[in-house]
Amino acid sequence: QVQLVESGGGLVQAGDSLRLSCATSGRTRGNYVTGWFRQAPGKEREFVAAVRWTGGSTYYADSVKGRFTISRDNVGNTVYLQMNSLKPEDTAVYYCATALGLTDVYTAGRYNYWGQGTQVTVSS
Repeated sequence: QVQLVESGGGLVQAGDSLRLSCATSGRTRGNYVTGWFRQAPGKEREFVAAVRWTGGSTYYADSVKGRFTISRDNVGNTVYLQMNSLKPEDTAVYYCATALGLTDVYTAGRYNYWGQGTQVTVSS
């Protein structure tokens, strides 16, 4: 059973940085993709970033390009989301998710396994 546990959220001011972690366990062999999504109150869950465990290709939403960086630690089975220059509009619950062999990494419904989420609040 694949399990994901997010951590690292918090309350920060605009312009600050945070690093989110997604600890994964139970993955079998294969080319998994792990993504970060976020959901603000009253809004749909939206794609933020994703990384392929094999090869390391990364993908970003336009709204976070140049500010957020996704990375993976193969040894520790952890995916990180480094968030710099945070804005109030980045405020949301951030979820990590994973699936095997995805071609469409941008669509939440394609992911099989989800974490519980971590709150990020950016004050102006």
